[in-house]
Order: sequence, then structure tokens, then C-alpha cells
Amino acid sequence: MAKAGITGHDEWVVTEALATALVALEQLPSKHQPRAHMEDVLKLLTAKCKSGAVTLHLAQAKCRLFPDTDPLAIYEQYGLKDGQG
Repeated sequence: MAKAGITGHDEWVVTEALATALVALEQLPSKHQPRAHMEDVLKLLTAKCKSGAVTLHLAQAKCRLFPDTDPLAIYEQYGLKDGQG
């Protein structure tokens, strides 16, 4: 069976990359944040996600970038309880 796209899960890879990039850019000092580009990344992420899933992807990305932080605290920062959207 032929793979769809390049990896077989292109959409997932792009969604995770967008979420991770946005969370990483948010960590920059505000004067160095490319706000216009960050807004565009958020628009792209929103277009790729199911309704209401953006915050879940962002929380998961933050958990990946900050593995020493309590995941439940991160989910709560994004308004999620028990890792649920």
C-alpha cells in the first residue's frame, strides 16, 4: 500500500512542528518575538487542527520542550484538565 504524502503521516508532523515552533518562539524575550510570524503560525496550526485541539497541541509541545516541568501544571496553563481538550 502506498504512503499518503512523504512520511505517511505528514499532517501530524506539520501540526506538531507548528505547535512546537510557536511555543519555542513564545519563550523568546518579547522584543525578539516575531509577532506577525507567530500569528501566522497560529493561523496555520488552527487550520490544521480539529476544533478545540489547538490548546492541546500547544500544551503537548510545551511538555516536550520543558520535560522537567509538571505536565499537569502545563495543561492547566492552557485551560486543560487531566491532559484533555
